[in-house]
Amino acid sequence: INAEYMGRLSRSDIGFLAAEMGLRFWVVSVILCHAVLGKTFFKETFDSTWGDRWVQSKAKSDYGKYKVSAGKFYGDKEIDQGLQTSEDAKFYAISSKFPEPFDSPDTLVIQFSVKHEQDIDCGGGYVKIAPEFDLEKFEGDTKYHIMFGPDICGATKKIHFIFEYKGQNLLWKKEPRAESDTLTHVYTAIIKKDGTYEVLVDNQKKESGKLEEDWDFLKPKMIDDPEDKKPDDWVDEAEIVDPEDKKPDDWDKEPEQIVDPDATQPDDWDEEEDGTWEAPMISNPMYKGEWKPKKIPNPAYKGVWKPKQIDNPEYEADDTLGQYKGFAVAGFDLWQVKSGTIFDNLILTDSVEEAKAFYDVTTGATKDAEKKMFDKDAADKAAKEEELRKQREAEEKKSSEEEEEEEEEDDEDEPKKHDEL
Repeated sequence: INAEYMGRLSRSDIGFLAAEMGLRFWVVSVILCHAVLGKTFFKETFDSTWGDRWVQSKAKSDYGKYKVSAGKFYGDKEIDQGLQTSEDAKFYAISSKFPEPFDSPDTLVIQFSVKHEQDIDCGGGYVKIAPEFDLEKFEGDTKYHIMFGPDICGATKKIHFIFEYKGQNLLWKKEPRAESDTLTHVYTAIIKKDGTYEVLVDNQKKESGKLEEDWDFLKPKMIDDPEDKKPDDWVDEAEIVDPEDKKPDDWDKEPEQIVDPDATQPDDWDEEEDGTWEAPMISNPMYKGEWKPKKIPNPAYKGVWKPKQIDNPEYEADDTLGQYKGFAVAGFDLWQVKSGTIFDNLILTDSVEEAKAFYDVTTGATKDAEKKMFDKDAADKAAKEEELRKQREAEEKKSSEEEEEEEEEDDEDEPKKHDEL
């Protein structure tokens, strides 16, 4: 590997080539192979030079500050270092320009990792991919082409996937559940020129479909015929009263309420003062209620009437859905009540295989160790809490025994005091 080649590698690639990282030869092989799988438009691992590429917005004076951290638990402290929100109850806005703008390729893959290690209660975790703009003026109303990633607030835990189209930001009709634990998860959006898409979470397919069907890009192809009217003789009652059904002769025999047979006059009842005692009324268990004839299927029923469908004159086909000119910026524009989310390993490429290979040498290579560290931390906390609980119990027991001893001593002293008197 010559110096010229090394100079073209990112921190994540070089890091895995370094002997001190302790990774096996196969990881190095993966890196060398995945470099030729496709074209990468943007890749960010938030190494020590991240501040040269990312610009904090000045659109507001009170934006929350980002810092770089691997968090409280991780698989590899250097590899898992990412961009972390650091202040509670703040808006955040930071962005980075791509090395050069690009148009939608035949396949566009957007992939990044999110770790809500703070056990997020309400806040965004999505990235915006946008045309060129002044990075220092980046804010919520800044135009973007695609917004993608998790959004969690209370019971709402969904993956956002929004496309800008003719000035409107179109919401995804589907709402797949976002991961809400405190471990790292990788979100991948695959947008194809044929109008189809896929969404992966941790390299597993979560959703897929057609852009035209799952977003309201276009007017509907077919509409109700405004000239079509329901015929006057159309029968849309599915059931009718059974003409053969008759109310039984004894149906109304029992009243709705009866005197409570178990009620008795109180012993202290005074008729002169209280009047004549009357037992209370209760619901009659034998009462049958209002009689209604049974319903039977209507033999004349024709079903629910619907106007016939005709071609929508306002429908215009568009074979460029989800395709854009001039992708130039990636940005995180968020609100978080409780801070601590870590973003990492952002990649935009034209190759699903490239994104998968990048996953394999970043989050995929460290997730098991991260989970192990997380589990150990949880076990240590549980053990400490158990130790404190036992300590409190011991202290409470000791305190209780001392109080009992004091009471016994007081009881022994009482006769002595009495004798002295």
